[in-house]
Amino acid sequence: MIVLASQSAGRAALLKAAGVPFEALHPGVDEEAAKEALRADGLDARALADALAELKGLRVSRRIPGTLVLGCDQTLSLDDGQMIDKAVDREDAVRILTLLSGRTHHLHSAAVIVHGGVPVWRHVERVRMTVRPLSPAFIERYLDGDWDLLRWCVGCYRIEGPGAQLFTKVEGSQFAIQGLPLLPLLDFLRVRGLLPS
Repeated sequence: MIVLASQSAGRAALLKAAGVPFEALHPGVDEEAAKEALRADGLDARALADALAELKGLRVSRRIPGTLVLGCDQTLSLDDGQMIDKAVDREDAVRILTLLSGRTHHLHSAAVIVHGGVPVWRHVERVRMTVRPLSPAFIERYLDGDWDLLRWCVGCYRIEGPGAQLFTKVEGSQFAIQGLPLLPLLDFLRVRGLLPS
């Protein structure tokens, strides 16, 4: 059994569907404050996702040091390197989707396993995603249909739902888009004997 340092329903669903025994605990991390501090250190989107995943894993591992703890995070960067965060409100979601419209961006999905307060495994997967040109009317309808879930998603999309309509091309793993580099994680858990090989 592992502990997922996250309350993400998407990550929990991925682990459950893959047959990974786990318990989910809230990491108790102020993500916005942590992001600000890490960005001030000059971290790019990939390194930021990795650092936040590690921070969450470490925070929970201190509470239960004998258990493998999985910390995860995602960041999004535009083709020019500009980072995009989760929307603060619906107006901000419109701004984000307008910014993504007709452009390519990169989604970085990081996972870090911590044991006894020490990171023992990590993986960051990058997905290249191209958004089709989106009309203002489409953006409004899209947000009307799924806002309660989209408000918690970086980039304001859930690829496993109507968010698939936003894209013309996706290069990379759908698992990573949904919040977890699942296949590398399963390999690690098999090596550790937590899953059958």
